[in-house]
Amino acid sequence: MSDYKIETKCIQSGYEPANGEPRVLPICQSTTFKYSSSEQMGRLFDLEESGYFYTRLQNPTNDAVAAKICDLEGGVAAMLTSSGQAANFYAVMNIAGEGDHIVCASAVYGGTYNLYAHTIRKMGVEATFVDPDCTQEELDAAFRENTKAVFGESIANPALVVLDFEKFARAAHEHGVPFIVDNTFATPINCRPFEWGADIVTHSTTKYMDGHATCVGGAIVDSGNFDWDACADKFPGLTTPDETYHGIVYTERFGKGAYITKATAQLMRDLGSIQSPQNAFLLNLGLETLHLRMARHCENALKAAGFLKKHDKVAWVNCPSLAGDKYYDLAKKYMPDGTCGVITFGLKGGREAAVRMMDALKMIAIVTHVADARSCVLHPASHTHRQMNDQELLEAGVQPDLIRFSVGIENIDDIVADLTQALERV
Repeated sequence: MSDYKIETKCIQSGYEPANGEPRVLPICQSTTFKYSSSEQMGRLFDLEESGYFYTRLQNPTNDAVAAKICDLEGGVAAMLTSSGQAANFYAVMNIAGEGDHIVCASAVYGGTYNLYAHTIRKMGVEATFVDPDCTQEELDAAFRENTKAVFGESIANPALVVLDFEKFARAAHEHGVPFIVDNTFATPINCRPFEWGADIVTHSTTKYMDGHATCVGGAIVDSGNFDWDACADKFPGLTTPDETYHGIVYTERFGKGAYITKATAQLMRDLGSIQSPQNAFLLNLGLETLHLRMARHCENALKAAGFLKKHDKVAWVNCPSLAGDKYYDLAKKYMPDGTCGVITFGLKGGREAAVRMMDALKMIAIVTHVADARSCVLHPASHTHRQMNDQELLEAGVQPDLIRFSVGIENIDDIVADLTQALERV
């Protein structure tokens, strides 16, 4: 589908039915697959032959959806995971192990921060967090001899920091490590990190890709651009024999598919964070309208941000697509057609006023979610980021009064009307 526009890929990519086959991607709900030859089954287990034998490792429905996401991002290989958290965990731990180190932008989702700051530390992998607005020199200073990856979010959740891809890619590649980008908020509709130097992209497909808050999931996409063999001593898991698979060397056997193959054959084999075929089916339905929804999300978010910015009870508004925003220029550079449907704002009455305003909303709901068709709000300091201390919150760009507003695809007049009546209660 490489010759088609991205809107067509959303609908057509990943699954091509043969004559007489279902027009819509089928749900292959089976856990297992039958073979008449034990020898062939053995070849599958030895990775000598491609095919399906157990859904924990591969499933036709999942593979079709992964292929669509891969095509949308412009990668060479992809895999689905059970959640965005699993995707970010696998993306790093596929190339890092005990005694290793990663560099991570400090403005990331609270769960991701906790994953890299604390959980992987228990596994022997340390993270250094850097201000995404740091200078090139400050970024370079964060690297160590044992650094294995650089991580950041295209648009930070909920700080809405737009990552300077070229700066982070330059630093990563100068130090011989891949640059990993979580592209959840922007989606490949509005941003293609591979075109700006990223090597690996992750997603929480739970968000805009699904778009309807119906299924939790994640995805990892490999660009195929990072030369693992050129830095072979840094990545022995990919460039030296894997004794758990009869001594195969992933880069030799699978070329540009080495990274995703290893993630599947090792991590998914042993940890099993698969996405169910049912969820993959629902995700595919969401992907078919992603290009339409993102345009409406961005349009509504910009109008809502403009309304809030002019309101006398609003202290501040963050929206990278809004002229005058701190990240407006970076957004125009990397995401010229729009950013996402999420904006943040604070009220002059501070945290207490924010709570009163949120409680007064009627159509817009308070939910622990973001980036679906329905407008919703959240107070991150009290909810998604409550595991972080005050200093960590500030480093992540989360002010105590910050309201995260995920602007849906309802009529903008109804959205503004609900905001208006709620602000009148403050």
